[in-house]
Amino acid sequence: MQMNKNLLGPRRIHSLPYIVTPKALSDALTKNVPTKISTAPRVIPLCAAWFLPNDPKGRTGDQVFKEKRVPSARFFDLDAVKDNDSPYPHMLPTAEDFAKAMEQIGVKQDDEVVVYDTQELGIFSAPRVAWTLKVFGHPGVHILNNFRLWVEQGYPTESGEVEAAEPSYYPTPAIDASKVVSFSEMKEVARDYGKEGAEGIQVLDARSKGRWAGTDPEPRPGLSSGHIPGSINVPVSELLDSKTGALLPGDELRKVLESKGVDPEKPIISSCGTGVTAAVIDAALGEAGFGRPEMRRLYDGSWTEWAQRVSEADGLIRKGA
Repeated sequence: MQMNKNLLGPRRIHSLPYIVTPKALSDALTKNVPTKISTAPRVIPLCAAWFLPNDPKGRTGDQVFKEKRVPSARFFDLDAVKDNDSPYPHMLPTAEDFAKAMEQIGVKQDDEVVVYDTQELGIFSAPRVAWTLKVFGHPGVHILNNFRLWVEQGYPTESGEVEAAEPSYYPTPAIDASKVVSFSEMKEVARDYGKEGAEGIQVLDARSKGRWAGTDPEPRPGLSSGHIPGSINVPVSELLDSKTGALLPGDELRKVLESKGVDPEKPIISSCGTGVTAAVIDAALGEAGFGRPEMRRLYDGSWTEWAQRVSEADGLIRKGA
């Protein structure tokens, strides 16, 4: 009896971990050199370079991608692949727009995708793109830890204009809503904070201490700083190596989380400014084996949505430690 290949699901070629070292990516690329006639699954480096809107050097992801990248890498534009009908930045795109974006950069559903950041910032926006792929059910997605180390350890790079990838076919996926928290649910969690009988959901905020405490301004003009009631400040910088910008080893991440009083037995929602570095917390939780995966979610709109839809007067924006 001959089986339909489509019923078997996407083919897999490697058993790479979620967090990938430069050597592991190099080995995978060496063993899997793509050809135009091959139909086998491929290893695709995917650059997720992105900078804050107030970047002092005015850098853009596309600019640094062209300046230096992993050979054969594609570029995922966080500012373009989003919900274009939302007033908030970086909200998840529709399933149709996600599939179209993957087709335009030539990624297939059975490709192993290794997402990476900029040499300048270290781990920053790649986890958000990797999380997005997971939300839309891409089977093989990983994060390079990290591109700065890739360069420093002497692995090859290329630069210049990029030849357009041959478009692929990418079936419209279903979104895994269990990984995403909406504004209405976040508001309910905030209002329940401290009440007897509340579920005890923990909200981890990746922004800097000053922005979380309300003493430093937000990078977006006119947006109040402060934090969601009951949230725990876990600055993304504390999850990374100060010299390399790489995600810390799992045991060190666990110590950081424990020092913040995070309970691995309770549900966790990750948040940040626009939903980008919240995914760094999510990746850190996974690497540390901290809490069950089904108990970890991400608030998509994060602080930019929150601060525009609630106020300090109604008790939903807190300032101070």
